[in-house]
Amino acid sequence: MRLLLRLNLFYGAFALLVWGGYQLVPDLHRYLPLGVVETLFNQDDRGDIGGIVIHASNVTDEVGGLVWLLIAIVGAVALMVPVSWTYVAVRSKAKMDQSLLETILILPIAVTGIVLIVHNSLAMAFSLAGVVAGVRYRYALKSTADSLFIFMAVGVGLSCGVGMLLVAAVMSAIFNYTFLILWELNYGGYDDSKTYMRQSPREKERQKAQQKDTGVFD
Repeated sequence: MRLLLRLNLFYGAFALLVWGGYQLVPDLHRYLPLGVVETLFNQDDRGDIGGIVIHASNVTDEVGGLVWLLIAIVGAVALMVPVSWTYVAVRSKAKMDQSLLETILILPIAVTGIVLIVHNSLAMAFSLAGVVAGVRYRYALKSTADSLFIFMAVGVGLSCGVGMLLVAAVMSAIFNYTFLILWELNYGGYDDSKTYMRQSPREKERQKAQQKDTGVFD
């Protein structure tokens, strides 16, 4: 299956790239927004409402900070590319929404930048909430399930914004493979049920086999 092959190649290449980076620089997460899961559970002050700490201890100059920011933003967009593949694969052409595809690729850029701007600033966070509240979004999704892709874009942007690119990668991979499994198994699908995903190649083959078994006079 082409989608499975593309996902395996993408995440395999990503894992190989990160592994190779850590072989060359064991403390790579101190220079780049890769992050480690331990930092999410071992904050210095769990009761601090200022937010979690963005761990980039060795970023001390402007060039290093710019590289950190570029990798965080580019990584957020790159991790949403396989999500867009999944959307294109599981949705029929008649129900596909091009604006949603564009949104899930661009939205992580804005979210990553916003997280960095409001980092550990409660006053700025409230100011941002007031600005956002003054903007009315009137775009209606064609299906409620489309909101899952929007939430995924926001989650990836948040993770990359706090320097947790590896967490975002795990989220992206599990999201895509879960959708792929549900699509292949036609989970919860019945003849008269309302479906979100189009028929998978496996489901089409199964229906063809059933039609051959029943015969033309049954």
